[in-house]
Amino acid sequence: MRIGLVAAMPEECGPLLRRVSGCRKAGIGRFRAWSFTVGGNEIRLIRSGMGAAHAAEAAAALLSAHNPQLLLSFGFGGAVRQGLATGDIVLASRLFRLDAGELTQLEGPDRELTARAEKALESHKASGAFQLHRGEFITTDRIENKRELAGLLDRGMENPLLEMETGTVALIASAARIPFASIRAVSDCADEELGFSISEFTDREMNVSIPRVLATLARKPRILPQLLRLSRNSRLAGKNLATGIYIVLGAL
Repeated sequence: MRIGLVAAMPEECGPLLRRVSGCRKAGIGRFRAWSFTVGGNEIRLIRSGMGAAHAAEAAAALLSAHNPQLLLSFGFGGAVRQGLATGDIVLASRLFRLDAGELTQLEGPDRELTARAEKALESHKASGAFQLHRGEFITTDRIENKRELAGLLDRGMENPLLEMETGTVALIASAARIPFASIRAVSDCADEELGFSISEFTDREMNVSIPRVLATLARKPRILPQLLRLSRNSRLAGKNLATGIYIVLGAL
């Protein structure tokens, strides 16, 4: 089976790439990409960069170059409500788009593919490597205030997770009529309100800019402990995410 993977950042891709064997660089257009096999499946991973626009462009390029039979999006996410811990693995059950305070539900992930992924992950959960949940993924273009967002959400949402790419990748998969699922690891808990915005750290193309990061730290030295904490959390999230993705790829 040909499987396409889309992730945004090096911290999300790196742990998986270090885990697989026989990994080969295979750039697609302007994007970095890698090919490898897991369980006999042909895998092509593309790194999109942050944000919905980048994710949509990368997913379309991946479909054109690799013609996958199914598409998986993976990465980190921020918990909106209590119940999700750093490093937990969340499978998307419903997808939403948040724009200017308006929440819109999108076409959901493929139920059969998500169920197969869940079954594979459940069989390994007993090892204690990670905790597994179903949840609602909310795609947004900026860092949101979680307390304010929680007030907008239906009480029936059990595990809402903030992220920046899933919704648009799902739309690309839907247009191509191929099954889609999404898996994310929690990088920051509900009580972790980030003290900076994405725009303070990135250029106009939403690429992380080291000069902008340093300039922001100079203006806001109080966020340094938070950045260090997030770095530690991201390492744990990346490790668990790589384990989860590898399990799913081997089971499909």
